[in-house]
Amino acid sequence: MSTADRTTDLRNDFPILRRVLPNGRSLIYFDNAATSQKPESVIRAMDDYYRRYNANVHRGVHTLSEEATAAFEAAREKVAKFINAPSPRQIIFTRGATESINLVAYTWGRAHLRPGDEVLITAMEHHANIVPWQIMQEQLGFTLRYAPITDQGLLDLDALPTLLTERTKLFCFVHASNVLGTINPVRDLVAAARSVGARVLIDGAQSVPHMPVDVQALDADFFAFSSHKMCGPTGMGVLYGKRELLEAMPPFMGGGDMIREVTLTGSKWNSVPYKFEAGTPAIAEAIGLGAAVDYLQQVGMDWVHAHEREITRYAYARMAEVEGLRILGPGPEARGGLIAFTLEGVHPHDIAAILDRAGVAVRAGHHCAQPLHDRLGVHASARASFYLYNTPDEVDVLVDALHKAQEIFTL
Repeated sequence: MSTADRTTDLRNDFPILRRVLPNGRSLIYFDNAATSQKPESVIRAMDDYYRRYNANVHRGVHTLSEEATAAFEAAREKVAKFINAPSPRQIIFTRGATESINLVAYTWGRAHLRPGDEVLITAMEHHANIVPWQIMQEQLGFTLRYAPITDQGLLDLDALPTLLTERTKLFCFVHASNVLGTINPVRDLVAAARSVGARVLIDGAQSVPHMPVDVQALDADFFAFSSHKMCGPTGMGVLYGKRELLEAMPPFMGGGDMIREVTLTGSKWNSVPYKFEAGTPAIAEAIGLGAAVDYLQQVGMDWVHAHEREITRYAYARMAEVEGLRILGPGPEARGGLIAFTLEGVHPHDIAAILDRAGVAVRAGHHCAQPLHDRLGVHASARASFYLYNTPDEVDVLVDALHKAQEIFTL
């Protein structure tokens, strides 16, 4: 089966892609970096839970609770295999990559960071990997440093030897940028951190949905990602951590299910991962994430990555034809499946509005990366981001609409 034929088959799995918008245009969805669409199998799995065995997990001995618990923990096992974690117990369910990073900042950070210590992050980070460390810096007194990027939108590796020192306790960096598309050389960055004894936290929100990821091969200490960007539901995320680190970390929140024993004089914590999962979890969402993992494995992550590279190369070449359009970040061979751009004389929100008239959904704004936009000398950008169900024909519609926008605002 050709790539085009397979993409057509895959599109049939996503009900929303059959939608005709109020203006009569067929939907072209290029906002996948914000959230992906959901296949029928994910929707059906969550619906089945609510219809047949809706109950709380871990706490009941009745049939529904046991079925819900089995499905919930099966999802954890699927995620562990998907990223090649050594054990499902190293998979912590959170509300998303943002909460996963905050969990590390508030637990590992409080336990290990002191005045005189340093945390290194990069200038291309999402706010979710900046703000928690700024908050902790104010409270704990460590120094927060930033690795710069080049004019081409690549991490400046030459600057690392002076930034990574014996004072560096943690190096936090994004696997793939949500603005530049840049795919960072993770193994090289981890090796650099190890050379000074630093731990690493990797933001994988834009990598896990789009390429094969092996947390053991990457030697990640912590790895965070979200369900809703990988065909799964919103409100669900994952934190992977090395077992010895998770075992030593204090709880993130207190409440039910994260305890082993509670008395009026103190409490004892549950084992990992439950120590970090206080309260009733997002059960249907975990089951939906498990179904999304099943779907992506069936498609094949190597195929997903290859398909996105093909679409990105085509889009990069076609968009470069538009007069006054500036693509942010490196060339197509060094980026993942997204292109953020500006159009001379046209505000990104106006670009998005005109594209919407053509049925094309893109994102406009700073994409939760204001410091990066400041570095690039722009206040905002528009962003087209691709996934396994997008086609070259859709890119052509996007480019035609960009030409139209350019004509409208240069009259």
